[in-house]
Amino acid sequence: MLILGGDGTLLGMARRIAVADADPPILAINFGGLGFLTEITLPELYEALASSIDGTARVDHRRMLQSHVLHDGEVRTKEIVLNDVVITKSALSGILDLSVSVGDQFVARFRADGLIIATPTGSTAYNLSAGGPIVHPLVNAVVLTPIAPHTLTNRPVVLPESARIRVEPELAIRPARAFASFDGQTGFELEPGDSVTVETARRPLRVIRSAARPYFAVLREKLRWTER
Repeated sequence: MLILGGDGTLLGMARRIAVADADPPILAINFGGLGFLTEITLPELYEALASSIDGTARVDHRRMLQSHVLHDGEVRTKEIVLNDVVITKSALSGILDLSVSVGDQFVARFRADGLIIATPTGSTAYNLSAGGPIVHPLVNAVVLTPIAPHTLTNRPVVLPESARIRVEPELAIRPARAFASFDGQTGFELEPGDSVTVETARRPLRVIRSAARPYFAVLREKLRWTER
């Protein structure tokens, strides 16, 4: 599948592909701004097309996340994301209390502006801005990063991709408005008693990589690591 656009275009199409349970290799050409995910440039288009057709293209398998918003065991909404699931407060709400579990183990009760649950692909997006680690996209992991935590020892945690994460905003105890956002493109307001579950989706997204630019070259270029 050929996608012309920026990172937002790829994120939107990735979710549509996942919902359709399809598995096409994605050739994304950057027509947008940053182009972190859509790293192939227009001058590289024909070379990338040729390698895709003859089977010599480099293909990454990018893990995706599946998320459900639940209330009393009933699914209120569900989404599949390539970058991240973010649970955050509204602009004028106070700090959130978020109880987090992984599997059947309680992790912590975070007091923060929110929580980011990111894939390795999404680790260079909002997660990076919030102080989370950069994770190589081929590492099978999930990153849990609190946003502006009240307790400074609440640090990001890297979890195995098998982790099933459950977040319960304690909205009845501390009245606040909270939202779950999915790849920064769709949002859902949470109600008291809601919980958000996140786990690795069944299918990864197959993305064709630039033959001219290895991963760390993209990092240097997009994050301007070579600039002083």
